[in-house]
Amino acid sequence: MSLNTVMQFQFLDNNAWSWLHALLAFLFTAVGVRLLLKIIADRLEKFAKRTSTPLDDAAVGLIRKTKWWVLFIIGIYVAIRFLDIDPAATEWVQGFATIALFIQAGIWMSGVITAWIEHSRQRRLASSPAAATGLIAVSIVARIASWSIVLLLVLDNLGVNVTALVASLGVGGVAVALAVQNILGDLFASFSIVFDKPFGVGDFLIIDKYLGSVERVGLKTTRLRSLTGEQLVFSNSDLLASRIQNYGRMEERRVDFSIGVTYDTPRSELKRIPQMLQGVIDNQQQTRFDRAHFKSYGDFSLVFEIVYYVISPDYNLYMDIQESINLGIHEQFENEGIEFAYPTQTLFLKRSA
Repeated sequence: MSLNTVMQFQFLDNNAWSWLHALLAFLFTAVGVRLLLKIIADRLEKFAKRTSTPLDDAAVGLIRKTKWWVLFIIGIYVAIRFLDIDPAATEWVQGFATIALFIQAGIWMSGVITAWIEHSRQRRLASSPAAATGLIAVSIVARIASWSIVLLLVLDNLGVNVTALVASLGVGGVAVALAVQNILGDLFASFSIVFDKPFGVGDFLIIDKYLGSVERVGLKTTRLRSLTGEQLVFSNSDLLASRIQNYGRMEERRVDFSIGVTYDTPRSELKRIPQMLQGVIDNQQQTRFDRAHFKSYGDFSLVFEIVYYVISPDYNLYMDIQESINLGIHEQFENEGIEFAYPTQTLFLKRSA
């Protein structure tokens, strides 16, 4: 029996040549393409280890996310193109191949989103931990959106009336949104915190009567550690609706304080006191003198007001400087014989005739 005779053998209305071509097409698509992608991924991974750009690493990840069963289904679809089979069966296989491609596209989109978010998160982790945390929420929302698109395309390919489905989902979505509006409000507030950056992890905040350092910015709540040690938990929407004093963004600290001297102090000494106070402040490092004035006549003292700046937001440094200034003023007044005032009363008694 000749080879040509064998190849003309009919099976399911297709000769052996057609079946051979179909088998080769299937093997090339399902097996050959998979092996080719593995070789490309292995070589690209070796190259990526020698570079600092994240693009090649992301490309390796996407190639490795190509699923074998997707190639298997596409291989079957390519193979039947060489065969004469029932059109209904061809349509079914084409539908499964299309669905497989949509799912694979969803996997690739999810991989791209994850790689981009992770790269952005690592870049911002040191400078803005709050933004890095918020990017996780962005990643979740973006992946949900991408897979929702894939699901709609799959359902449309299966013959489902997507327009009616989207309309019904819209009505249901409104009901769900009303039920979880507080949660959604906190979620969108977290996005506002991430992108507007009113504060970050480590900033010291005063919110109404509460104060503490930001420990974590989550999807629903922000957590602070108070000075007394307990944790303060605020919902993100309530937090943004409050008046926030952010001492973490302070670049320098303005200090104003007053001192009082006795009414017995000579006028010549009163004129010299502002210069004395300026000299004491100028002798301190990381300070900038603003002003010192004889402000008012108090109940029992002549009041001087002093204003200066500490060129640092550090509270401990400010207290150290203020302590040195107080000691310096005390020394200056002691040397000049100027007395500090303290609450006193003078009683005048009149003897009646």
